[in-house]
Amino acid sequence: MIRLSVNVNKVATLRNSRGGALPRVTDAVKVCVLAGVSGITVHPRADKRHITPDDVRDVARMLADHKPHIEFNIEGDPRPDLVALVDEVRPDQCTLVPVAPGEITSQAGWQPGLQTSGLEAIIASMKSRGVRVSVFVDPEEEPIRWAAAAGADRVELYTEPFARAFEQSIEAARLSFAIYADAARLAHSLKLGVNAGHDLDLENLTIFRQLPHLDEVSIGHAILARAIFVGLDEVLSEYLAVLAHA
Repeated sequence: MIRLSVNVNKVATLRNSRGGALPRVTDAVKVCVLAGVSGITVHPRADKRHITPDDVRDVARMLADHKPHIEFNIEGDPRPDLVALVDEVRPDQCTLVPVAPGEITSQAGWQPGLQTSGLEAIIASMKSRGVRVSVFVDPEEEPIRWAAAAGADRVELYTEPFARAFEQSIEAARLSFAIYADAARLAHSLKLGVNAGHDLDLENLTIFRQLPHLDEVSIGHAILARAIFVGLDEVLSEYLAVLAHA
């Protein structure tokens, strides 16, 4: 079964917009645990606009009692404080994501070259500490082959282009999906695990859940957006049901 890792960033975004402690990220994590999800994802950014280092530590402590059934995934660009936090917390997985100056959310995967200089050493260091490493890539041959050569354990396919194609038409979605399917097969042939994330939701997952060799999807915004109206536990049940039919 495809694992669902819930990104709880938006809970922290709401809390930070008002100040204080509410809503608590840990309360959202409790709901996710009770719902039976397979993982929790956080993406602490340098400007601390949502998840903070203290949130990361709090979530790590909560999930320590739920290993190996629920994994903890920390996403982020490999800046020194993020690397140090991963070393301190030792999550099950770290997903390395490139960050463009001023971006609101991720815009693209890693492109081999100057952008990825030095990543091999960071990947090796994390793996030596027992952290599985995934790298965020577009569904293209060159970055997938780079990920394998750099020593990554998995790739996370950047799925916004698929989501935009799905909004256009089912035909466009299926054409886009074929590109992702080829990318997933290539990754698998290179002994890389396959994760996916960015703008996946209940509707487009009905197609994307068919992706060959898909290990995990990371979803946050769509889950929390719907949870405002129907409740987090109900939304998680919906997503788990969709993925169960993969």
